[in-house]
Amino acid sequence: MNRVSILGCGWLGKPLAVSLLEDGFKVKGSTTTEDKLADLKSHGIESFMVDIKDFEEYEDFLDADILIIAITSKDMDGFERLIAQIQDSEIQKVIFISSTSVYKMMNKIMTEEDAVLEIPLTEIENLLKENTFFETTIIRFSGLFGGERHPANWFKNGRKIIQPRGFVNMIHQEDCIEIIHEVITQNCWNEIFNACSNHHPTRREFYTIAKLSMGIELPQFEENEVYEWKIISSKKVQRVLGYEFIHDDLLKLI
Repeated sequence: MNRVSILGCGWLGKPLAVSLLEDGFKVKGSTTTEDKLADLKSHGIESFMVDIKDFEEYEDFLDADILIIAITSKDMDGFERLIAQIQDSEIQKVIFISSTSVYKMMNKIMTEEDAVLEIPLTEIENLLKENTFFETTIIRFSGLFGGERHPANWFKNGRKIIQPRGFVNMIHQEDCIEIIHEVITQNCWNEIFNACSNHHPTRREFYTIAKLSMGIELPQFEENEVYEWKIISSKKVQRVLGYEFIHDDLLKLI
């Protein structure tokens, strides 16, 4: 189980591919942009052009043991075609990168047992986890930052931040990569994991400090909304995988 294909070598997929290569995996990676192929190859990643909206066969790309799906597309037809191809491929395991945006604001701590919204993302989750031709683990990441993604650069041009009394649910890029590693190395399949730092400052505190750290104009907040919030629990990923977060104090990172 050392052949991995990563569908979507962007902000998360590319450094993940490099990390897996360093650990001795054979890695294939995809992009939808032709000029990014050479960049992937320069990192030792066998690169492919893959866009699930296209009616194409991806037999060579899917010649692997594990497929990691790290794309933002919610194209249901495209995913149905992709899954049909996975069924006919050598793929035995799938990791699907999802999001904790599937949970409603319910003014409570949210776990994997809580109900999710009926949205395209959860429909795609269901398509994958209900398929019996391969085993799927779904990782629901919270807000992503690290690398070139700095929260000080969000909410620009007078855009107001909603729910300033609500709480931040975020995870650093390095923790995302390590959690995926742990799923693979511990052979942990047919699971759903939330993945989010245990630190939940208020949105007002977090974004104010983020802007100050970069010398950027202070954020504006929407003050008159009905108070709504959620806190994402990562207790399951810590318990099942024995995972300890690398970056568990968000304010130290900004």
